[in-house]
Amino acid sequence: MTLLIAWRNLVHDRVRLLVTLIGIAFSTILMGLELGMLLNFLHTTSTIVDHANVDLWVTAHGVRSVDLATPLEERRRFQTLSVAGVAAAESYLLQFAFWKKPDGVRETVIIIGVDPHAVMGLPWAIEPGRSVHDALSIPDGVIVDRLYAEKLGIDHIDQLVEINDHRARVTAFTNGIRTFTQSPYVFTSLRTARLLTGRADKDITYVLVRLEKGQNPEAAAAALATRMPDVDVLQPTQFSNKSRTYWLFTTGAGTTLIASSVLALMVGVVIVAQTLYASTMDRLPEYATIRAMGGPRSYLYKIVIKQAVVGGLLGYGVGITLVLTLAYLARHSSAAPQVPWWMAGSIAGITILMCAVASLVSLNKVISIDPVKVFR
Repeated sequence: MTLLIAWRNLVHDRVRLLVTLIGIAFSTILMGLELGMLLNFLHTTSTIVDHANVDLWVTAHGVRSVDLATPLEERRRFQTLSVAGVAAAESYLLQFAFWKKPDGVRETVIIIGVDPHAVMGLPWAIEPGRSVHDALSIPDGVIVDRLYAEKLGIDHIDQLVEINDHRARVTAFTNGIRTFTQSPYVFTSLRTARLLTGRADKDITYVLVRLEKGQNPEAAAAALATRMPDVDVLQPTQFSNKSRTYWLFTTGAGTTLIASSVLALMVGVVIVAQTLYASTMDRLPEYATIRAMGGPRSYLYKIVIKQAVVGGLLGYGVGITLVLTLAYLARHSSAAPQVPWWMAGSIAGITILMCAVASLVSLNKVISIDPVKVFR
């Protein structure tokens, strides 16, 4: 009967029910979108590291993020190959450059140079047509992401473009490689990257390392660090976390997103607490009647908590549906919120917990009801 009474309490006043659902749904939308944007931010800050398919990264000493590369000499690749347990080592060049659009406007891009026959650090999510190796092997060929085609003034394959006053040709598109800086990644061959950025023939920024099967990454990293004490040797998870930590905690962008997510959670708690408290207060005469009929306090507890949980589930259902819809509609944007199943489930748990806690706030009023009021 407690669940039935809780349900009837909710639906008895349709206006009050609508207000309750709107309040809970709004808090769910607020949390979902802010946390989704934060998750997108975390993924895009380290997307190059996460998709490089390497065992170890050799970087200049003190590099704080993958996008803030510091030059290395290509001899580091040969030193890496001389260490036992290393199966392959490939050069990788990353540097900012200026892309000139057909209308003359310049956009900042991030040039990434890899060997056309490399097995690590290649662009992923390539659209059907040319293979990655063929697209990189074309002289002056570059690969950009479809999400930034309009931003860069591109409308077709083989279009001629200008980067740092050098001619280049768009030879392929990727689909879904986002960058949080909004400076699109432009993949090209190592030779073309050096030409476009004005780097010397032996300049690189990273060495990508593939270990022999069965090799321990930590032991290999220690051996490489001993061989080259003036560089950093990082596992992908270390470099990924390092990049995320830098942008999340030492820049205004990350701090703003964290503050917005915390604020969204706090606002959600306040909205839900206020809505459910008002709903419970409206039912005090009914609870007094139950007490007058001999209903124990535990019976009232169950009604109030179940009412909060049912209302929370309904409001969450509406809110998460809108969040998923908005995320789907924004899937082709450069800053689409990400809402994986585990995050949606976590928001559900947080919403139900908030509703239960909010209902406890009003329990003091419920348990202090004087049954005599019913007969006055």
